[in-house]
Amino acid sequence: MPHFSPVFAQVMSLLHPQAFCRCVERHPFKRQPRGLSAYDHFLALCFAQLTYRESLRDIEACLNARAGLTYHLGFRGNITRTNLAYANEHRDWRLFAEVAQVLMRRAQRLYQTEPVDADWPTLTFALDSTLIHLSAQLFPWAVGGRSRRPTAVKLHVLLNLRGHYPAWAAMSRVQVPDLKMLDVLPVEPGGCYILDRGYVDYSRLYAITTQQAWFVVRSRKRLSAYVAGSQPVNKTTGLRSDQIIRLNHRLCKDHYPEPLRRIRLYDDQQNRSLVFLTNNFHLPATTIAQLYKQRWQVELFFKWIKQHLRLRAFLGKTPNAVQCQLWSAICSYLLVAILKKELKLHHSLHEILQILSIHPFEQTPISELITQHALETASPQNQKLFDFNHL
Repeated sequence: MPHFSPVFAQVMSLLHPQAFCRCVERHPFKRQPRGLSAYDHFLALCFAQLTYRESLRDIEACLNARAGLTYHLGFRGNITRTNLAYANEHRDWRLFAEVAQVLMRRAQRLYQTEPVDADWPTLTFALDSTLIHLSAQLFPWAVGGRSRRPTAVKLHVLLNLRGHYPAWAAMSRVQVPDLKMLDVLPVEPGGCYILDRGYVDYSRLYAITTQQAWFVVRSRKRLSAYVAGSQPVNKTTGLRSDQIIRLNHRLCKDHYPEPLRRIRLYDDQQNRSLVFLTNNFHLPATTIAQLYKQRWQVELFFKWIKQHLRLRAFLGKTPNAVQCQLWSAICSYLLVAILKKELKLHHSLHEILQILSIHPFEQTPISELITQHALETASPQNQKLFDFNHL
């Protein structure tokens, strides 16, 4: 019988060791680590994400239970609670952010042929943020302040809608407004950026325009502008108007001196009107409305990682430990997404993650393991388990 690496090692092999070493060189340690290397630290946090470990003691007990396989998993150091706690507190979280960027670029190469709507631009992104809630007693540094903000950190994600994977991410304090992320957002020429109205800042939107990209953003209720032109619309589709406008307010028109396109849509299901602003004057108004509807995919991404990854119980109390765990969660998501594309699996990410979580030490090819699991699930005996007519 041929020998195969454990399932967890097969997943982590999707990240090339030389790529990780280059990330370590960009963020060197103050002194040479002894008991736990940077790669061991990364493996331990990803192991916790993929196998639902809730604490440092849980990680140590699970790995020591199969101590003979830890070498085959990729570990070379001594995995103890003390070493992991020290690494979470002192190792720079930017190393994990750099690794996440490497995985994002690989995912982009794999998913660039993913089919999308023919009217959509080649690069379509949705930007939004979510709160990762923390305890005020355990994380006093994350307290929101005097304005009744929750104790939390913000996770900002730019989701690529061709494949639904994060193309960029950042963490911030809860007091930081969302629109400030537009200052550090990497803008690709020709890309489409779908934003909520919390990102309406005309100087920052104009910066996207000057970089040869375009945006779709929901307008605020109060907008001082005059109509410079309009086009007829088919009101049976829910559209009410398609106008070319120029901003009236002195500060607004200085920050955005060029014309904008304003599209008004009526949502009969929720009985409300939606107004969109965009700098694209060529796509049909219905396509603009459909693009904004796809912004909901980033909300589904936040819901997925909160339900299926370890973002509720944290392995450290310091800001660095929280950042390390959040970035390891993003890396774990990207690794599963890359695995699905590399092996050409038709299962959902949730199904793949569930199979990986219960077989981390199994020395079987992942493709065979998932195929075997699908056959067992589809067997007639399992289908009759809850068929009470046979009782």
